Amino acid sequence: MTTDPTTLPTLLKTALAGFEALWSPRIVTRVNDYDVRIAKVAGDHVWHAHDDTDEFFLVIEGELTIALREAGVEREVTLPQGSVFVVPRGVDHKPSSRTGAALLLFEPTGTLTVGTRHEPVPAHVDATTGHPLT
Repeated sequence: MTTDPTTLPTLLKTALAGFEALWSPRIVTRVNDYDVRIAKVAGDHVWHAHDDTDEFFLVIEGELTIALREAGVEREVTLPQGSVFVVPRGVDHKPSSRTGAALLLFEPTGTLTVGTRHEPVPAHVDATTGHPLT
């Protein structure tokens, strides 16, 4: 599908309006072996890590905070709308949003949202490899 870049924000907003579930990404398209996913988020996700892949975040709307644990040190990165951040493979991280956010994610097809290592998954987090966008 070829899309006029000026319509992209409208298309993403329409896609995001098509579902309500939080922490339950929808697959917009695939690029090579990667899923392009969108997600609505609010509250806390779960501490987790992806041992074999980096994780790309673009904040479409709202604000996202990502807590990171690296070499025994914990820090937080706060991402306002329009920000991009990559969590390196193997780094423990926990996304959260106090006010709610909409995200665009790039991950290898089949990547589980709770990574290869994670703490117990609460009921509000969808442990999935993504759902088709309908």
